[in-house]
Amino acid sequence: MTPATAENGWINTLDSDNPEVIAKAHRIISSIHYCTLSTCSPDGFPWVSPIFFAYDDHWNIFWSSAIAAKHSQNLYCNQGRALIAIYDSTKAEGKGEGLYLAGSATQVDRDSVADVMQRLFKRAGSSPDRTPQDYLDASPRRIYCFQPQEVWVTGERVVIGNQLVDTKIPLSLSAILAQK
Repeated sequence: MTPATAENGWINTLDSDNPEVIAKAHRIISSIHYCTLSTCSPDGFPWVSPIFFAYDDHWNIFWSSAIAAKHSQNLYCNQGRALIAIYDSTKAEGKGEGLYLAGSATQVDRDSVADVMQRLFKRAGSSPDRTPQDYLDASPRRIYCFQPQEVWVTGERVVIGNQLVDTKIPLSLSAILAQK
């Protein structure tokens, strides 16, 4: 366990098991409804997309998008590799908190589409007139699932001279799931 330093990329592992830090991660994912999905084309061109999302008890993140969207195409061409950032963009400079997740995404299997639709609609607070067929077969849209493999949360800023340096705290997904 080490504090955040330049040598370790400003990663603080001292607080990785801190229940208050884990609670902060839960608060962020439950209170913010949009995230930024980051993908990369096969030739290395990065792409970011804001998406409305829902999540389950395993912190799998769900959204719907057009198949032809750049981020969807990048997922198909890049083994689903993606990163997600969840943060409140209205916070003043220096007051931000965020979650950072690395993992992979795929289309939701057809047997799960109805359940995930309901999860998304519940989070949105709406009940659009849609059926699972609106996300299957010839439909231009699909529902996707991102499965996190690594999670970080913002840590305390470190004062270095007259500068502030942002830090991150890696979290164990099993610790996150154990603390509800």
